[in-house]
Amino acid sequence: MKLYIIRLGAVLFMILLQVSCGINRSMQKIPDISGIEKIDTLRTKHNDSLYSIGKNTLLKNKYGIWELYLEGDALERGIVNGSLTRELMHKQESAFMTKIETLVPSVGYQNFLSKMIGWFNRKIYLYVPEEYKKEIYGVSRFALPKYDSFAPAYVRMLYLHGAHDIGHALQDLMLVGCTSFAAWDLKTEDGKLLVGRNFDFYAGDEFAEEKMVAFVNPTEGHKFMMYTWGGMIGVVSGMNDKGLTVTINAGKSMIPLIAKTPISLVAREILQYAENTEEAIAIARKREVFVSESIMIGSAAENKAILIEVSPNNFGVYEVPNSDQLICSNHFQSEAYQDDRRNSEAILESHSQYRYDRMKELVATNNSLDPKKAASILRNKEGLKGVDLGLGNEKAINQLLAHHGIIFKPEERKVWVSANPYQLGAFIAYDLEEAFEIFEKGSNYKSVLNASETIPADDFIYTKKFKDYEDFRVLYKKLHQQITDEEPIKTEDLDSLIQLNINYWKTYALAGEYYFQKKEFKKAIIYFKQAKRREVTTLPDLDYLDKMIAKSYRKL
Repeated sequence: MKLYIIRLGAVLFMILLQVSCGINRSMQKIPDISGIEKIDTLRTKHNDSLYSIGKNTLLKNKYGIWELYLEGDALERGIVNGSLTRELMHKQESAFMTKIETLVPSVGYQNFLSKMIGWFNRKIYLYVPEEYKKEIYGVSRFALPKYDSFAPAYVRMLYLHGAHDIGHALQDLMLVGCTSFAAWDLKTEDGKLLVGRNFDFYAGDEFAEEKMVAFVNPTEGHKFMMYTWGGMIGVVSGMNDKGLTVTINAGKSMIPLIAKTPISLVAREILQYAENTEEAIAIARKREVFVSESIMIGSAAENKAILIEVSPNNFGVYEVPNSDQLICSNHFQSEAYQDDRRNSEAILESHSQYRYDRMKELVATNNSLDPKKAASILRNKEGLKGVDLGLGNEKAINQLLAHHGIIFKPEERKVWVSANPYQLGAFIAYDLEEAFEIFEKGSNYKSVLNASETIPADDFIYTKKFKDYEDFRVLYKKLHQQITDEEPIKTEDLDSLIQLNINYWKTYALAGEYYFQKKEFKKAIIYFKQAKRREVTTLPDLDYLDKMIAKSYRKL
């Protein structure tokens, strides 16, 4: 059943990416690109880590993070972005498309999907603001031609901005389990607002290799920074020059039947045009989305944070007027969703409530919060009351798969972004005001990071336990594929897998699946029961183990 759901999820996700000759002509209608011939697209390559076009620059700092500066109108920003970051964009596009093609290798499935694409995306162009269509078009001029068989570059890039939305709607396709917190007044060392979050969007290891902090100076709206990747103009984590922060957390969604406004573009619009929570709410309210999402807004002007909870058929705002902290995982908290069936299911069946409770526990036990303590919270790998979850468990705040962790001090316009691996690398500090002052002067070919405030990497990455975990990930992937393909495996490999991550339930579940497949049902029962003795991630996972145990007994 689970394999069927994964395949169904992959199929429906590919609807977003495939194209056919029958695609609705309106989808191929490009935005107004008048004046495009006047835009300079010729970049100067100073070395492999530094490129520039006028004042616009792309630089790789010593932590391996790319720093991008863009200015101008929408079309100019898009074209310059695409030109400067083309190799990064190509890598992201290839990583993403390769993962999808692996999930749906069948030509038959792909032909079917190609006939569905026009219907599914027939109206997405109506929901994306013209400014962002222009910017996406500019970026798309530098997309990889080899994927034009899936969709024309502009259309494909438009679709890819909905990847986060589709990824969390189809939970079996990609792992999305973000956790965030905000604290202020008595909870922080100086009483000022502090925001921290993990962005646990996983689309393969390669997808997270080239991280980019972008500083954007648009002709219209506020200057802002966002932590992102090549080709992405939407926002998942960012702060503007007014001290407004935006982060997004997935909610429980039904599989969408029609694409509307990608949530990352709603977040982008808020970041670019809002100064306070009231303006953020107004922007979010006017946009129609096609999945459910919590948008955490931190406001320096108000020294507080709120949650805007959006879904295709509902809208809510969650505030904590008598508290000095706000916590968010992957379920809704506002009154508007108290009777929402899907939200109730998310609380009961997923790991969202567990991570919420763990974050609440960590924030409660850390008084006088500062950026260093925030980083420690975001890196925490244990469960409630410090229980050992096994490494990589989605119940953890740090699931060891995050694209990034990020920390904001909005009133001071300061931000810390994590370097690889996961959120265990250094949290690199930036001062937004200082960075833009340097960029606007032009000819800046040095990193704008703030070395004195950068938080060092977690010592855990230098331990044998971390090396074992990295080895575990490689071996687990290999054995999982072999079992799926019903290929013979070495039992000593299963033993090694268990020793590499001895407290992780999935290790034992995989061994149980192997022995069940081999019709060694007594051994299968032993391993499935061993899995149950660990911290199993979700209620459906627990039900699966119970069913496999019962099924194994019946086979004896």
